[in-house]
Amino acid sequence: MSALPVFHLAVPVDDLAAARRFYGELLGLAEGRSTDHWVDWDMWGHQFVTHLAPGAGAAAGTSTVDGQDVPVPHFGVLLAAPEFHRLAARLRDAGARFVVEPRLRFEGEAAEQWTMFLHDPAGNALEFKAFTDPGQVFAR
Repeated sequence: MSALPVFHLAVPVDDLAAARRFYGELLGLAEGRSTDHWVDWDMWGHQFVTHLAPGAGAAAGTSTVDGQDVPVPHFGVLLAAPEFHRLAARLRDAGARFVVEPRLRFEGEAAEQWTMFLHDPAGNALEFKAFTDPGQVFAR
């Protein structure tokens, strides 16, 4: 693990076996410590935890971004473009149901980026994206 800051996020899930299939098998995240109530995941170097919360279900609204309705709230990861495209292909090959299909948005602008959204089995919304120019992530 690097000396850089590491983000920590915990989300509720209602089925740890389904979470293991989604995060471990489908997304390919390495499983860390776990109990019968939670599982730690290595989400591209960040600590991500799925906590068992029976009845959990993320009811999400939407917000329009570049002509697409995106789920709110959501969380995700900024990836390098090759990793984004590998993950998108892996998800497509597995028959994942996207909320927003992998697409390029803000084309030709400083914030040009590839993005995709999907839900985990508990209804938590995830976004994965890759900026064409990673130096523009916080550009105004």
